[in-house]
Amino acid sequence: MNPKSILFAGATFALTATSALAAECIAPANPGGGWDFTCRQIGKIMFDIGAVDKPIQVTNMAGAGGGLAYAHVVAERNDDAELIIAASSATTTRLAQNAYAGMTADQVRWVGSIGADPGVIVVGKDSEFQNLNELIEAAKADPTSVSFAGGSAVGGFDHLKPLMVFQKAGVEDVTKVKYISTNNGGDAITQTVGGFTKAMTGDMSEVVGFLKSGDVRVLAVLTEERVPGFDDIPTAKEQGVDVVAVNWRGLYIPKGVSDETFDMWAEKLKQVADSDEWKAAMEANGLAEFTKVGADFQNYVDQVVADVNTLSKQLGVIQ
Repeated sequence: MNPKSILFAGATFALTATSALAAECIAPANPGGGWDFTCRQIGKIMFDIGAVDKPIQVTNMAGAGGGLAYAHVVAERNDDAELIIAASSATTTRLAQNAYAGMTADQVRWVGSIGADPGVIVVGKDSEFQNLNELIEAAKADPTSVSFAGGSAVGGFDHLKPLMVFQKAGVEDVTKVKYISTNNGGDAITQTVGGFTKAMTGDMSEVVGFLKSGDVRVLAVLTEERVPGFDDIPTAKEQGVDVVAVNWRGLYIPKGVSDETFDMWAEKLKQVADSDEWKAAMEANGLAEFTKVGADFQNYVDQVVADVNTLSKQLGVIQ
């Protein structure tokens, strides 16, 4: 049997690794999705720019919204120094909500993020709210008067984005803010433009077309800095609300590896982030720069998981 073959949870993943393949990236989903993109793009660029001297093999391991791969890494590959795993905001949200069968975010090491789809708070073009703080003041006065539409389920990341903003801004009971779950970001915008909700919450990529047509206004982008190409849209931070909520693309590795291995992968990921090849990939796929690697990213993940867990308990999504 090939020593790189995996037998896990009743499914066999044959890895046709050879001595020419030094490292492996697990994409916790089928080919074609965001995690698959992360593995294939980062792995290819690492090799192209010489950060690794051998091609990185990509293994698709779909199941349980990333939970199958996570459990496999924790249980079977905890000290594998040649393994990286694609992750996103969905990964940490599910961990914060105990969606991975009780597994926790501290069972792996979070290497870094190098791109993201920025979170946004959006209103219709005729909305009475001209900036984020006017919306916040309305929520403080009467949280039931403020309603949002979003493309995630109740308790999902789109739901949590505005609640994180309101909570940080001092709204006393964010659970009273109304949220309508729709099938996707386009449907959420339609609800808002039609006047059925006061605002919409989602990602920048979902609203660009509506923004260019003049149907909506973006009150805030939930990034560290303004998004290139949308320089007239202020961040929540510069409006006094220190919230960063983006759908980041990044990597984690097994917890049992050495600090030297962690630092090595963080440095390789930073090399990708700084490359022209990655900048072109971000532009082609609608991603904004969001570079956090090593301890900086680990601290960010720890805070996000804590915030999402707290909000999810308040909403009754988890006990």
